[in-house]
Amino acid sequence: MASLPGLNLAAASAEPANLTSTSTETRQQDLAANTEYRFEVSFSRTLTIRLRTGTAEFFGTELGPSTTYSFKGTKGAIYTWHGCSLEIGGEAESEYVAEETTMMSYANAHFALEDLRDKAMQSNEAGPRVLVVGPDNSGKTSLVRILTSYALKMERQPVVVNLDPREGMLSVPGSLTASAFSGILDVEEGWGSSPISGPSPIPVKMPLGYHYGLGNPEEGKLYKPLVTRMALAVLSRLEEDKASKHTGFIIDTPGSISHGKGGVYENIDHIVSEFSGTCGVCFVGKLLTISVNIIFVLGSERLYSDLSRKYGHRSEDPISVVRLDKSGGCVDRDEAYMKHFRQNQIHNYFFGTDAENTLAPYSLVADIGDLTIFRLAESSAVDPSFRPGDDDDDVYAASKNIYEKVNPSSAMQNSLLAVTTASPKDPQEVIRDASVQGYIYLIEVDETKKKVRVLVPQPGQLPPNALVLGSFPEVVPDLLN
Repeated sequence: MASLPGLNLAAASAEPANLTSTSTETRQQDLAANTEYRFEVSFSRTLTIRLRTGTAEFFGTELGPSTTYSFKGTKGAIYTWHGCSLEIGGEAESEYVAEETTMMSYANAHFALEDLRDKAMQSNEAGPRVLVVGPDNSGKTSLVRILTSYALKMERQPVVVNLDPREGMLSVPGSLTASAFSGILDVEEGWGSSPISGPSPIPVKMPLGYHYGLGNPEEGKLYKPLVTRMALAVLSRLEEDKASKHTGFIIDTPGSISHGKGGVYENIDHIVSEFSGTCGVCFVGKLLTISVNIIFVLGSERLYSDLSRKYGHRSEDPISVVRLDKSGGCVDRDEAYMKHFRQNQIHNYFFGTDAENTLAPYSLVADIGDLTIFRLAESSAVDPSFRPGDDDDDVYAASKNIYEKVNPSSAMQNSLLAVTTASPKDPQEVIRDASVQGYIYLIEVDETKKKVRVLVPQPGQLPPNALVLGSFPEVVPDLLN
Protein backbone atom coordinates (compact mmCIF):
# COMPACT_ATOMS: atom_id res chain seq x y z
CA MET A 1 0.00 0.00 0.00
CA ALA A 2 1.05 3.60 -0.50
CA SER A 3 2.21 5.57 2.50
CA LEU A 4 2.43 9.22 3.42
CA PRO A 5 5.66 10.99 2.53
CA GLY A 6 8.05 11.16 5.45
CA LEU A 7 6.26 12.53 8.49
CA ASN A 8 9.69 13.66 9.68
CA LEU A 9 9.64 14.67 13.33
CA ALA A 10 12.77 16.80 13.13
CA ALA A 11 12.34 20.40 14.26
CA ALA A 12 12.11 23.10 11.65
CA SER A 13 15.02 25.42 11.11
CA ALA A 14 15.10 28.27 13.58
CA GLU A 15 16.47 30.64 10.97
CA PRO A 16 13.97 33.11 9.49
CA ALA A 17 12.61 32.06 6.12
CA ASN A 18 12.66 35.04 3.80
CA LEU A 19 11.44 35.01 0.26
CA THR A 20 14.34 35.53 -2.10
CA SER A 21 14.02 36.72 -5.65
CA THR A 22 16.15 34.91 -8.23
CA SER A 23 14.96 36.81 -11.30
CA THR A 24 12.47 39.38 -12.44
CA GLU A 25 10.10 36.62 -13.58
CA THR A 26 10.44 33.85 -11.01
CA ARG A 27 11.84 33.51 -7.54
CA GLN A 28 13.12 30.56 -5.59
CA GLN A 29 11.84 29.64 -2.16
CA ASP A 30 13.58 27.00 -0.06
CA LEU A 31 11.45 25.40 2.66
CA ALA A 32 12.85 23.59 5.67
CA ALA A 33 11.25 20.37 6.89
CA ASN A 34 7.84 20.76 8.50
CA THR A 35 7.20 24.28 7.21
CA GLU A 36 4.73 25.64 4.68
CA TYR A 37 4.55 28.43 2.15
CA ARG A 38 1.24 30.28 2.57
CA PHE A 39 -0.15 32.55 -0.10
CA GLU A 40 -3.18 34.53 -1.17
CA VAL A 41 -3.77 35.43 -4.81
CA SER A 42 -6.67 37.44 -6.22
CA PHE A 43 -9.00 36.45 -9.05
CA SER A 44 -7.32 38.97 -11.37
CA ARG A 45 -3.81 37.56 -10.96
CA THR A 46 -2.12 34.20 -11.44
CA LEU A 47 0.51 32.66 -9.20
CA THR A 48 2.57 29.77 -10.55
CA ILE A 49 4.41 27.25 -8.37
CA ARG A 50 6.80 24.54 -9.51
CA LEU A 51 8.48 21.97 -7.28
CA ARG A 52 12.20 22.05 -8.11
CA THR A 53 13.57 19.59 -5.53
CA GLY A 54 12.29 17.60 -2.57
CA THR A 55 8.67 16.73 -1.83
CA ALA A 56 5.69 18.95 -0.96
CA GLU A 57 1.91 18.81 -0.88
CA PHE A 58 -1.08 21.10 -1.32
CA PHE A 59 -3.86 20.24 1.17
CA GLY A 60 -2.63 16.66 1.25
CA THR A 61 -2.11 16.18 -2.50
CA GLU A 62 1.53 15.78 -3.50
CA LEU A 63 3.02 18.15 -6.05
CA GLY A 64 4.40 16.47 -9.14
CA PRO A 65 8.10 17.04 -9.80
CA SER A 66 8.86 19.79 -12.35
CA THR A 67 5.14 20.42 -12.87
CA THR A 68 3.97 24.04 -12.98
CA TYR A 69 0.71 24.70 -11.12
CA SER A 70 -1.34 27.85 -11.59
CA PHE A 71 -3.48 29.42 -8.86
CA LYS A 72 -6.03 32.20 -9.18
CA GLY A 73 -8.49 33.45 -6.56
CA THR A 74 -6.98 31.08 -4.01
CA LYS A 75 -5.86 31.12 -0.38
CA GLY A 76 -3.61 28.11 0.06
CA ALA A 77 -0.49 26.56 1.56
CA ILE A 78 2.31 24.32 0.25
CA TYR A 79 3.60 22.05 3.04
CA THR A 80 6.75 19.91 3.08
CA TRP A 81 7.62 17.05 5.44
CA HIS A 82 11.30 16.75 4.45
CA GLY A 83 12.12 20.10 2.90
CA CYS A 84 11.93 21.31 -0.70
CA SER A 85 12.70 24.08 -3.12
CA LEU A 86 9.94 25.92 -5.01
CA GLU A 87 10.03 28.12 -8.08
CA ILE A 88 7.37 30.82 -7.78
CA GLY A 89 6.13 33.13 -10.51
CA GLY A 90 3.58 35.92 -10.48
CA GLU A 91 2.49 38.24 -7.73
CA ALA A 92 0.51 37.29 -4.64
CA GLU A 93 -1.53 39.57 -2.39
CA SER A 94 0.16 37.97 0.60
CA GLU A 95 2.85 35.33 1.01
CA TYR A 96 5.03 34.08 3.84
CA VAL A 97 6.63 30.93 5.25
CA ALA A 98 5.19 29.48 8.46
CA GLU A 99 7.33 27.38 10.78
CA GLU A 100 4.45 26.50 13.11
CA THR A 101 1.71 24.43 11.46
CA THR A 102 -1.05 22.04 12.45
CA MET A 103 -0.10 19.39 9.91
CA MET A 104 1.36 17.01 12.47
CA SER A 105 -1.90 16.90 14.45
CA TYR A 106 -3.87 16.47 11.20
CA ALA A 107 -1.59 13.60 10.20
CA ASN A 108 -2.08 12.00 13.60
CA ALA A 109 -5.84 12.29 13.10
CA HIS A 110 -5.44 10.55 9.75
CA PHE A 111 -3.46 7.67 11.25
CA ALA A 112 -6.08 7.25 13.98
CA LEU A 113 -8.73 6.97 11.26
CA GLU A 114 -6.57 4.48 9.37
CA ASP A 115 -6.35 2.28 12.45
CA LEU A 116 -10.14 2.26 12.66
CA ARG A 117 -10.39 1.42 8.95
CA ASP A 118 -8.05 -1.55 9.33
CA LYS A 119 -10.17 -2.86 12.19
CA ALA A 120 -13.33 -2.28 10.14
CA MET A 121 -11.95 -4.40 7.28
CA GLN A 122 -11.04 -7.23 9.65
CA SER A 123 -14.50 -7.31 11.23
CA ASN A 124 -16.42 -6.30 8.07
CA GLU A 125 -17.89 -3.31 9.85
CA ALA A 126 -18.22 0.33 8.92
CA GLY A 127 -15.15 2.53 9.04
CA PRO A 128 -14.93 5.86 10.89
CA ARG A 129 -17.81 8.27 10.35
CA VAL A 130 -16.44 11.77 10.80
CA LEU A 131 -18.26 15.06 11.31
CA VAL A 132 -16.18 18.26 11.07
CA VAL A 133 -17.60 21.33 12.82
CA GLY A 134 -16.41 24.79 13.76
CA PRO A 135 -17.09 28.47 13.11
CA ASP A 136 -16.58 30.14 9.74
CA ASN A 137 -13.00 30.42 8.49
CA SER A 138 -11.65 27.83 10.94
CA GLY A 139 -10.25 25.52 8.25
CA LYS A 140 -12.96 22.83 8.15
CA THR A 141 -12.94 22.34 4.39
CA SER A 142 -9.13 22.34 4.32
CA LEU A 143 -9.08 19.60 6.98
CA VAL A 144 -11.64 17.57 5.04
CA ARG A 145 -9.53 17.86 1.88
CA ILE A 146 -6.38 16.81 3.75
CA LEU A 147 -8.04 13.79 5.38
CA THR A 148 -9.56 12.81 2.04
CA SER A 149 -6.25 13.12 0.20
CA TYR A 150 -4.45 11.05 2.80
CA ALA A 151 -7.16 8.37 2.69
CA LEU A 152 -6.80 8.20 -1.10
CA LYS A 153 -3.03 7.73 -0.75
CA MET A 154 -3.82 4.66 1.35
CA GLU A 155 -6.01 3.35 -1.52
CA ARG A 156 -9.21 3.97 0.40
CA GLN A 157 -12.53 5.17 -1.01
CA PRO A 158 -14.03 7.76 1.35
CA VAL A 159 -17.48 9.25 0.90
CA VAL A 160 -17.26 13.03 1.32
CA VAL A 161 -20.43 14.95 2.17
CA ASN A 162 -20.68 18.71 1.81
CA LEU A 163 -23.54 20.18 3.86
CA ASP A 164 -22.35 23.78 3.45
CA PRO A 165 -24.38 25.55 0.74
CA ARG A 166 -21.87 28.40 0.66
CA GLU A 167 -19.11 26.05 -0.54
CA GLY A 168 -19.68 24.29 -3.85
CA MET A 169 -18.10 20.82 -3.79
CA LEU A 170 -18.40 19.31 -7.30
CA SER A 171 -21.32 21.67 -7.87
CA VAL A 172 -22.19 25.36 -7.78
CA PRO A 173 -22.89 27.15 -4.48
CA GLY A 174 -26.37 26.73 -3.07
CA SER A 175 -26.30 22.94 -3.26
CA LEU A 176 -25.54 20.04 -0.92
CA THR A 177 -23.49 17.21 -2.41
CA ALA A 178 -21.93 13.83 -1.65
CA SER A 179 -19.46 11.77 -3.62
CA ALA A 180 -17.32 8.65 -3.21
CA PHE A 181 -13.70 9.48 -4.07
CA SER A 182 -11.32 6.86 -5.42
CA GLY A 183 -8.72 8.84 -7.37
CA ILE A 184 -6.19 11.45 -6.32
CA LEU A 185 -7.47 15.00 -5.82
CA ASP A 186 -6.24 17.55 -8.33
CA VAL A 187 -3.92 20.26 -7.02
CA GLU A 188 -5.43 23.08 -9.07
CA GLU A 189 -9.03 21.87 -9.34
CA GLY A 190 -9.35 20.73 -5.73
CA TRP A 191 -12.26 18.33 -5.53
CA GLY A 192 -12.20 17.94 -9.32
CA SER A 193 -15.17 18.41 -11.60
CA SER A 194 -18.49 16.84 -12.37
CA PRO A 195 -21.35 17.26 -14.83
CA ILE A 196 -22.77 19.89 -12.44
CA SER A 197 -19.52 21.81 -11.86
CA GLY A 198 -17.54 22.13 -15.10
CA PRO A 199 -14.70 20.63 -17.21
CA SER A 200 -11.44 19.13 -16.01
CA PRO A 201 -8.43 17.34 -17.54
CA ILE A 202 -8.92 14.55 -14.97
CA PRO A 203 -11.88 12.11 -14.95
CA VAL A 204 -15.07 13.70 -13.67
CA LYS A 205 -16.80 12.66 -10.47
CA MET A 206 -20.47 11.74 -10.26
CA PRO A 207 -21.79 13.41 -7.11
CA LEU A 208 -25.27 13.26 -5.69
CA GLY A 209 -26.56 16.81 -5.39
CA TYR A 210 -29.60 18.54 -3.92
CA HIS A 211 -30.47 22.18 -4.46
CA TYR A 212 -30.94 24.11 -1.23
CA GLY A 213 -31.14 27.61 -2.70
CA LEU A 214 -30.38 29.45 0.54
CA GLY A 215 -27.08 30.57 2.01
CA ASN A 216 -27.76 29.98 5.70
CA PRO A 217 -28.93 26.61 7.09
CA GLU A 218 -30.19 28.38 10.21
CA GLU A 219 -32.99 29.93 8.15
CA GLY A 220 -34.81 26.65 8.72
CA LYS A 221 -36.48 26.38 5.32
CA LEU A 222 -35.39 23.12 3.72
CA TYR A 223 -32.12 22.24 5.38
CA LYS A 224 -33.26 19.48 7.71
CA PRO A 225 -35.34 17.59 5.12
CA LEU A 226 -32.46 17.69 2.64
CA VAL A 227 -29.97 16.50 5.28
CA THR A 228 -32.32 13.60 5.96
CA ARG A 229 -32.52 12.80 2.26
CA MET A 230 -28.73 13.00 1.89
CA ALA A 231 -28.19 10.75 4.91
CA LEU A 232 -30.45 8.06 3.48
CA ALA A 233 -28.52 8.12 0.21
CA VAL A 234 -25.09 7.98 1.90
CA LEU A 235 -26.05 5.13 4.23
CA SER A 236 -27.46 3.22 1.25
CA ARG A 237 -24.16 3.72 -0.59
CA LEU A 238 -22.22 2.30 2.34
CA GLU A 239 -24.50 -0.72 2.41
CA GLU A 240 -23.84 -1.47 -1.26
CA ASP A 241 -20.14 -0.56 -1.50
CA LYS A 242 -17.70 -2.45 0.73
CA ALA A 243 -14.77 -0.16 -0.09
CA SER A 244 -16.71 2.91 1.03
CA LYS A 245 -18.20 1.08 4.00
CA HIS A 246 -14.78 0.13 5.37
CA THR A 247 -13.40 3.63 4.72
CA GLY A 248 -16.37 5.54 6.16
CA PHE A 249 -17.50 9.08 5.44
CA ILE A 250 -16.36 12.63 6.21
CA ILE A 251 -18.96 15.41 6.56
CA ASP A 252 -18.11 19.09 6.03
CA THR A 253 -20.49 21.59 7.64
CA PRO A 254 -21.22 25.33 7.51
CA GLY A 255 -19.91 27.51 10.30
CA SER A 256 -23.32 28.95 11.09
CA ILE A 257 -24.57 25.71 12.66
CA SER A 258 -21.73 25.81 15.20
CA HIS A 259 -22.83 29.04 16.89
CA GLY A 260 -25.68 27.42 18.76
CA LYS A 261 -28.44 29.11 20.69
CA GLY A 262 -28.26 28.79 24.45
CA GLY A 263 -25.98 25.78 24.15
CA VAL A 264 -28.39 24.06 21.76
CA TYR A 265 -26.97 23.03 18.39
CA GLU A 266 -30.12 21.99 16.58
CA ASN A 267 -28.65 21.33 13.15
CA ILE A 268 -25.61 19.48 14.52
CA ASP A 269 -27.98 17.27 16.52
CA HIS A 270 -30.01 16.67 13.38
CA ILE A 271 -26.97 15.69 11.29
CA VAL A 272 -25.75 13.27 13.97
CA SER A 273 -29.23 11.79 14.29
CA GLU A 274 -29.91 11.39 10.57
CA PHE A 275 -26.53 9.95 9.65
CA SER A 276 -27.32 6.95 11.84
CA GLY A 277 -28.96 3.67 10.97
CA THR A 278 -28.50 -0.02 10.30
CA CYS A 279 -26.62 -1.21 7.26
CA GLY A 280 -27.34 -4.81 6.27
CA VAL A 281 -25.90 -7.75 8.17
CA CYS A 282 -22.21 -8.36 8.88
CA PHE A 283 -20.59 -11.77 8.57
CA VAL A 284 -21.30 -12.74 12.20
CA GLY A 285 -25.02 -12.36 11.60
CA LYS A 286 -25.54 -9.10 13.50
CA LEU A 287 -27.13 -5.92 12.27
CA LEU A 288 -24.45 -3.37 11.41
CA THR A 289 -25.06 0.07 12.94
CA ILE A 290 -23.68 3.07 11.09
CA SER A 291 -23.64 6.44 12.82
CA VAL A 292 -21.39 9.43 13.32
CA ASN A 293 -18.77 8.25 15.80
CA ILE A 294 -16.10 10.98 15.58
CA ILE A 295 -16.56 14.75 15.74
CA PHE A 296 -13.57 16.97 14.94
CA VAL A 297 -13.99 20.47 16.40
CA LEU A 298 -11.90 23.35 15.03
CA GLY A 299 -11.54 26.90 16.26
CA SER A 300 -13.93 26.95 19.23
CA GLU A 301 -13.24 25.76 22.76
CA ARG A 302 -16.83 26.49 23.75
CA LEU A 303 -18.19 24.29 20.97
CA TYR A 304 -15.78 21.52 21.94
CA SER A 305 -16.88 21.74 25.57
CA ASP A 306 -20.59 21.73 24.70
CA LEU A 307 -20.34 18.79 22.32
CA SER A 308 -18.08 16.81 24.67
CA ARG A 309 -20.62 17.23 27.43
CA LYS A 310 -23.46 16.23 25.12
CA TYR A 311 -21.93 13.31 23.20
CA GLY A 312 -18.81 12.24 25.08
CA HIS A 313 -20.50 10.18 27.78
CA ARG A 314 -23.28 8.39 25.93
CA SER A 315 -23.69 4.76 26.92
CA GLU A 316 -25.06 3.81 23.49
CA ASP A 317 -23.38 4.75 20.21
CA PRO A 318 -20.57 6.74 21.89
CA ILE A 319 -19.04 9.58 19.92
CA SER A 320 -15.42 10.68 20.28
CA VAL A 321 -15.24 14.48 20.32
CA VAL A 322 -11.73 15.62 19.36
CA ARG A 323 -10.46 19.20 19.37
CA LEU A 324 -7.99 20.10 16.63
CA ASP A 325 -6.12 23.38 16.46
CA LYS A 326 -7.11 25.92 13.88
CA SER A 327 -4.36 26.43 11.34
CA GLY A 328 -2.54 29.74 11.56
CA GLY A 329 -2.99 29.98 7.80
CA CYS A 330 -6.76 30.34 8.08
CA VAL A 331 -7.84 33.83 7.06
CA ASP A 332 -11.19 35.54 7.16
CA ARG A 333 -12.94 35.49 3.82
CA ASP A 334 -15.12 38.58 3.69
CA GLU A 335 -18.41 38.71 1.83
CA ALA A 336 -16.87 40.51 -1.14
CA TYR A 337 -14.41 37.65 -1.63
CA MET A 338 -17.08 34.99 -1.16
CA LYS A 339 -19.36 36.67 -3.68
CA HIS A 340 -16.55 36.77 -6.22
CA PHE A 341 -15.75 33.15 -5.38
CA ARG A 342 -19.34 32.06 -6.04
CA GLN A 343 -19.57 33.98 -9.31
CA ASN A 344 -16.29 32.46 -10.45
CA GLN A 345 -17.63 28.97 -9.77
CA ILE A 346 -20.76 29.69 -11.80
CA HIS A 347 -18.69 31.14 -14.64
CA ASN A 348 -16.47 28.03 -14.66
CA TYR A 349 -19.54 25.79 -14.80
CA PHE A 350 -20.63 27.29 -18.13
CA PHE A 351 -17.35 28.43 -19.70
CA GLY A 352 -14.64 26.26 -18.17
CA THR A 353 -11.75 26.90 -15.86
CA ASP A 354 -9.00 28.12 -18.20
CA ALA A 355 -7.84 28.34 -21.80
CA GLU A 356 -7.05 24.62 -21.90
CA ASN A 357 -10.42 23.54 -20.52
CA THR A 358 -12.92 25.84 -22.16
CA LEU A 359 -16.58 25.13 -22.76
CA ALA A 360 -18.95 26.54 -25.34
CA PRO A 361 -22.38 26.90 -23.72
CA TYR A 362 -25.46 27.34 -25.88
CA SER A 363 -27.95 30.19 -25.89
CA LEU A 364 -31.52 29.06 -26.54
CA VAL A 365 -34.69 31.04 -27.17
CA ALA A 366 -37.91 29.45 -25.96
CA ASP A 367 -41.47 30.27 -25.03
CA ILE A 368 -42.11 31.39 -21.47
CA GLY A 369 -44.44 28.44 -21.11
CA ASP A 370 -41.57 26.02 -21.73
CA LEU A 371 -40.15 26.78 -18.29
CA THR A 372 -41.85 25.53 -15.14
CA ILE A 373 -40.21 27.38 -12.28
CA PHE A 374 -40.76 26.80 -8.57
CA ARG A 375 -39.52 29.44 -6.14
CA LEU A 376 -39.11 28.88 -2.42
CA ALA A 377 -42.17 30.32 -0.73
CA GLU A 378 -41.45 33.04 1.80
CA SER A 379 -43.83 31.45 4.30
CA SER A 380 -42.41 27.94 3.97
CA ALA A 381 -40.83 26.39 7.02
CA VAL A 382 -40.20 22.98 8.43
CA ASP A 383 -43.27 21.69 10.20
CA PRO A 384 -43.03 21.94 14.02
CA SER A 385 -43.93 18.26 14.27
CA PHE A 386 -40.70 17.32 12.44
CA ARG A 387 -38.43 15.27 14.66
CA PRO A 388 -34.87 14.25 13.78
CA GLY A 389 -34.68 10.55 13.07
CA ASP A 390 -38.42 10.15 12.43
CA ASP A 391 -38.90 7.55 9.70
CA ASP A 392 -42.42 8.57 8.78
CA ASP A 393 -42.40 9.73 5.18
CA ASP A 394 -45.42 11.90 5.90
CA VAL A 395 -43.64 13.88 8.60
CA TYR A 396 -43.23 16.79 6.20
CA ALA A 397 -46.73 16.56 4.75
CA ALA A 398 -48.02 19.39 6.91
CA SER A 399 -45.33 21.70 5.61
CA LYS A 400 -47.53 23.52 3.12
CA ASN A 401 -46.42 25.75 0.31
CA ILE A 402 -42.79 24.74 0.17
CA TYR A 403 -42.62 26.37 -3.25
CA GLU A 404 -44.74 28.72 -5.27
CA LYS A 405 -45.05 28.25 -9.00
CA VAL A 406 -43.97 31.41 -10.82
CA ASN A 407 -43.79 32.57 -14.41
CA PRO A 408 -40.47 33.84 -15.80
CA SER A 409 -40.21 37.60 -15.37
CA SER A 410 -37.62 40.31 -15.96
CA ALA A 411 -36.91 40.30 -12.21
CA MET A 412 -35.48 36.78 -12.59
CA GLN A 413 -32.93 37.73 -15.24
CA ASN A 414 -29.33 36.71 -14.52
CA SER A 415 -30.50 34.01 -12.10
CA LEU A 416 -29.46 30.38 -11.88
CA LEU A 417 -32.14 27.68 -12.15
CA ALA A 418 -31.59 24.16 -10.83
CA VAL A 419 -32.79 21.40 -13.16
CA THR A 420 -34.20 18.70 -10.89
CA THR A 421 -35.06 15.10 -11.72
CA ALA A 422 -38.68 15.74 -10.73
CA SER A 423 -41.65 16.40 -12.98
CA PRO A 424 -43.50 19.72 -12.66
CA LYS A 425 -46.60 17.66 -11.80
CA ASP A 426 -44.96 15.93 -8.84
CA PRO A 427 -45.92 16.87 -5.25
CA GLN A 428 -43.83 19.64 -3.72
CA GLU A 429 -42.15 17.21 -1.32
CA VAL A 430 -40.97 15.16 -4.31
CA ILE A 431 -39.57 18.27 -6.01
CA ARG A 432 -37.80 19.28 -2.82
CA ASP A 433 -36.22 15.84 -2.40
CA ALA A 434 -35.26 15.45 -6.08
CA SER A 435 -31.58 15.44 -6.98
CA VAL A 436 -30.08 17.96 -9.40
CA GLN A 437 -29.20 17.17 -13.03
CA GLY A 438 -27.57 20.52 -13.75
CA TYR A 439 -28.17 24.25 -14.02
CA ILE A 440 -29.32 26.78 -16.60
CA TYR A 441 -28.85 30.55 -16.61
CA LEU A 442 -31.76 32.87 -17.35
CA ILE A 443 -30.29 35.55 -19.63
CA GLU A 444 -33.32 37.53 -20.69
CA VAL A 445 -37.10 37.52 -20.32
CA ASP A 446 -39.29 39.36 -22.85
CA GLU A 447 -42.67 39.48 -21.16
CA THR A 448 -44.24 41.26 -24.12
CA LYS A 449 -43.27 38.60 -26.67
CA LYS A 450 -43.58 35.78 -24.09
CA LYS A 451 -40.04 34.64 -24.87
CA VAL A 452 -37.01 33.73 -22.77
CA ARG A 453 -33.35 33.37 -23.60
CA VAL A 454 -31.35 30.94 -21.50
CA LEU A 455 -27.78 29.68 -21.33
CA VAL A 456 -27.39 25.89 -21.16
CA PRO A 457 -24.19 23.80 -20.83
CA GLN A 458 -24.95 21.61 -23.85
CA PRO A 459 -27.10 21.72 -26.99
CA GLY A 460 -30.61 20.37 -27.11
CA GLN A 461 -34.10 21.27 -26.04
CA LEU A 462 -34.92 22.74 -22.67
CA PRO A 463 -35.65 19.99 -20.16
CA PRO A 464 -39.32 19.62 -19.20
CA ASN A 465 -38.32 18.97 -15.58
CA ALA A 466 -39.21 21.08 -12.58
CA LEU A 467 -36.85 24.06 -12.26
CA VAL A 468 -36.07 25.53 -8.83
CA LEU A 469 -35.16 29.16 -8.21
CA GLY A 470 -33.56 30.02 -4.89
CA SER A 471 -32.36 33.26 -3.37
CA PHE A 472 -28.79 31.92 -3.20
CA PRO A 473 -26.46 32.21 -4.98
CA GLU A 474 -27.25 35.76 -5.96
CA VAL A 475 -27.72 36.93 -9.55
CA VAL A 476 -24.66 37.10 -11.81
CA PRO A 477 -25.30 40.08 -14.09
CA ASP A 478 -21.97 40.00 -15.96
CA LEU A 479 -21.74 36.27 -16.68
CA LEU A 480 -21.71 36.74 -20.46
CA ASN A 481 -19.14 39.54 -20.41
